[in-house]
Amino acid sequence: MDTRTQTRSKTLWMVQTAILSAILIVLAFTPLGYLKYGTISITFMTLPVVVGAIIVGPGCGALLGAVFGITSLVQCFGLDAFGTMLMSINPFYTVVMCLVPRILMGWLVGLIFRALSKIDRTRIASFAVASVSGALLNTVLFVGALVLFFGKSDDLRQFGDTVWKILGVLITINAAIEAGVVLVVGTAITKALGVTMGRRKGGTPV
Repeated sequence: MDTRTQTRSKTLWMVQTAILSAILIVLAFTPLGYLKYGTISITFMTLPVVVGAIIVGPGCGALLGAVFGITSLVQCFGLDAFGTMLMSINPFYTVVMCLVPRILMGWLVGLIFRALSKIDRTRIASFAVASVSGALLNTVLFVGALVLFFGKSDDLRQFGDTVWKILGVLITINAAIEAGVVLVVGTAITKALGVTMGRRKGGTPV
């Protein structure tokens, strides 16, 4: 790869990442990004992260995950009741919980797609599995960190007197809706973008 091609690739990477980051920020501070009921939030913000991780790569996924995490952290300063409660209990744990799971989610989705696309000739299964893995990883990693850091908190015990009851309240509804939306919408978007980009490059679809 010559210098001109490398420069063009880096520029495209930055532009794509910047656009998806802007979409994340818009989603975060409009009703489009979160469906809130009571103290629980269902998020659709995994979608831009999944798209970036699959189309651009794991590095982009990790960076977009960080943007997602930062916007989630901002919500903890009075914009989200549950996040504000956690921030009042332990700010450090709240920061870690908002950032690390989302960064890992974006990075892992990119790696999952790369691994699957090597054995999936049609790429359809790769797009679908990688997309839904974003929602599932986000839920598992975030709630796992939540229970690890705040599982013994009296405030969290309002959802149940055992870890399993807490997980049942926090995961069941959220995971089903988020996974369903990301599976359908994420697969459709990434497949369409993959085909389009492949045609423009005159080669195999992403």
